[in-house]
Amino acid sequence: MMLFMPKTIHNSETPAQGEQIITACAFIHHNFSGIEKVFLPKRAPTKKFLPNVYELPGGHIEYGENIVSGLQREIREEFGMNNIIGDPFYVFTYTNDIKGSHSIEVIYFATFADPIDMITLNPEDHATFGWFAEFEISNIAHENNRDGDLEIKAIMKGFRILWGERYNLGTSKYVVVKI
Repeated sequence: MMLFMPKTIHNSETPAQGEQIITACAFIHHNFSGIEKVFLPKRAPTKKFLPNVYELPGGHIEYGENIVSGLQREIREEFGMNNIIGDPFYVFTYTNDIKGSHSIEVIYFATFADPIDMITLNPEDHATFGWFAEFEISNIAHENNRDGDLEIKAIMKGFRILWGERYNLGTSKYVVVKI
């Protein structure tokens, strides 16, 4: 039986009226016989914020915590898995009306360091999980009423980068004029 690490005190339901929260999530990918797929756990039905919704794994970063270490901690707490965190590739913000907070979400590429057959769910957090190919993401978004959702856009961006899309390096063909 898998023993889970003690959870930190912050979660998507802890009141945080007017606070700014930093969350980190992982685009955990794995190649299955030549097909890249992303790991998406489905939130428990008992969750007040986004119940029964597939999401990128991750969570809140504690005050003073290194963001990468915090993301690794969250994945170990929720899935009992060691992981390798790569580069960040997407950032967005959202408000959580349940908490009363404003969140900044940073998404990183990642892989599991442990064998994927060792994934164990903490039922307080997630009901199930799946590995999804790029072509399956639009169905997941539609089923979860998340068409146009920023996290879904991030997942699609993750796949495009895996297929070779270049990062936006902030360069422009336009000349910047200093005044």
